[in-house]
Amino acid sequence: MQPDYPAQPQAPKGLTWQCINGCGACCRLDPGERPEALEALDAEEQELYLSMVGADGWCRHYDTGGQRCNIYDSRPRFCRVSNLARIFAVPEAEANGFAIACCRQQIRSEHGGRGRVLRRFERALRQPPSPSPD
Repeated sequence: MQPDYPAQPQAPKGLTWQCINGCGACCRLDPGERPEALEALDAEEQELYLSMVGADGWCRHYDTGGQRCNIYDSRPRFCRVSNLARIFAVPEAEANGFAIACCRQQIRSEHGGRGRVLRRFERALRQPPSPSPD
């Protein structure tokens, strides 16, 4: 089981959260690995979340081969990183740092702490923000 997400991380100086293509770490929904994610949702969202978990622990809407979401434009609120701070009751001023910390943790868990996905994420954080639908 992963440790709990940081409650209120400091926003890293000069870093801005950005999603990267070909990651999908956040689409690993296994509630046994992410109990804090499930606990942060209301009853209706918990039911939806659990209905989205496939037998392998990945979201059933995530194409693991193509590394993309099949319902991206209509995905639930809890699938949008821009909503993480609200879902976990993190102050807006700390939302960027919280999103970065959550993604780092999830990428390490799914792709390894020294893997290419984490390196690409770290590089993206240092780039000027690109228009991202999140």
